[in-house]
Parts: sequence; C-alpha cells; structure tokens
Amino acid sequence: MKASYCKMHMIVKIFSPMFYWLGRQTLQIIFGIGDFSLFTGKSFCALTKSKKLMRRIVSAVHEQGTVCLPVILIVGVFTGLVLGLQGYHVLSRFGSQGLLGTLVSLSLVREMGPVLAALMLIGQAGSALAAELGIQRNTEQIVALETMGVNSHGYLVVPRLISSLLVFPLQTAVFVVVGFWGGSLSGSLLLGVDSGVYWSAVQRAVEAQDMRECFIKAAAFGVLSISTCAYQGFHADRNASVMGARAVSASTTRAVVFSSILVLVADYIISSFFV
Repeated sequence: MKASYCKMHMIVKIFSPMFYWLGRQTLQIIFGIGDFSLFTGKSFCALTKSKKLMRRIVSAVHEQGTVCLPVILIVGVFTGLVLGLQGYHVLSRFGSQGLLGTLVSLSLVREMGPVLAALMLIGQAGSALAAELGIQRNTEQIVALETMGVNSHGYLVVPRLISSLLVFPLQTAVFVVVGFWGGSLSGSLLLGVDSGVYWSAVQRAVEAQDMRECFIKAAAFGVLSISTCAYQGFHADRNASVMGARAVSASTTRAVVFSSILVLVADYIISSFFV
C-alpha cells in the first residue's frame, strides 16, 4: 500500500508542472476568447455613438478596397492560371478536359475565392489596421480620445467592421471573376480547351447556392479578420514581454496569424452547413 502511494506521489510530482501549464494555457485561451467577444460586441454596440460615421466608412472602404485591389487582381489571375493548368492535367487522365470550367469555377466560388481573397486582405489591410491601432495605443492617442469623451470603439473600429461587410464580398467577387478568366487563359489559349465548352461548363456549374455560400463566407471572414486585427492593435499594450515599437510589431504579427487561422476554421464550419 505504501509502495503504491509513493509511486502515485512520484507520478503526480513529475506531471504536475505539465498539468499546471496546460491548465494555465486553457484558462488564457478561454479568457482571450471571452475578451475578444466582448470587444467585438462593444464595437457593434457603439454603432450609434460613432461620430462622422459615413466619412470614416468611406475612408475604410478605400483602405480595404481600392488599396488592396491590385493584390486581389494579381493573385486572382494566377490562381485561375494554376487551377486551369493543374486541372487540365488531372482531367486529361480521365479524358474529361471539357469539365475544366466546372473544376475551376466550383473551386474558386466555394473555397479558394473567399479564402484567398480574405488572406490577401488580412495581409495588407488587416496588418495595416493592427499596426495603426497599435501605434495609437502606444502613443496614448486612444486614451486621449476617451478622455475627450469620444467612444474609441465607435470612432476607430465600427467603420472598419461595417466596410468589411461590403468590401470583402466585393473583393471576393472580383477575385472569382478574374480567376475565371485566368482559368480560361490557361485552359483555352495555352492548352487547347475549347473556349465555348469552358464557359458553358462554368455557367452550368455555378448555382445560386454556391454564390450564396461564397458571399456568406466572405462577409464572415471580413468581420472575423477585421475584428481580430482591430482587437490585437487596440490592446497592443497588453504584451508585457515587449514594449514600444516591438509591441506594435508583435501585435501586428499576432493579428495576421490569428486572423488567418480563424478564416480557415470558419471556412470549415460554414462549409459543413452547405455540403
């Protein structure tokens, strides 16, 4: 009895640091999820308290839309080109080259269009937002706004969230259309697939449900990514291990990484409802 007790005590002593670390990390994750949810909720509740809302929405649309449009066009074209090239060689094994338009269109509309467009927007607009808010927190501009009675969530975050609901679906639509043309260029002009067969396959393949799924994903990705980037920049001072410019850099890195992970997780969850 005594020997078994000593063995159990030794096991607990060995593994207790690991259990303590796992428990602490779990509590930190739960706290972070709750704090992020409260931040997003406060931002949407501050909609009625936001000053100069339309002007700031137009500015946010420019940041997320016009500035990011060249990246969306370039990545969309080459995504279509690669899909056309790889899809042709896969379908040619089964003598089904005429289904190239179906493969390209459904791949872009259902998955690659919303996901890749969101990742590109995170990399450019999301990182810029996190860095901007991080600098404002680091230089105490956010504190100054709150001291003057201005709702910082309504002034800094709400316009970006509203514009994301508009810009992300539009940018995704541009990405998908440009990807269609990239697939046509790769399949029809370079690999010899009949252009009429390609576009008729695209027209037959894409249905209203596919487009609905695409835009729902784009809107959800926009809210998740922009709120995550805003949250990380807004609370850049919470990272006690670094300060100053390094805190802004760390918060921007976390914003891009966490936003990208959330996009992929949300993509799986939303896809599971439509499949």
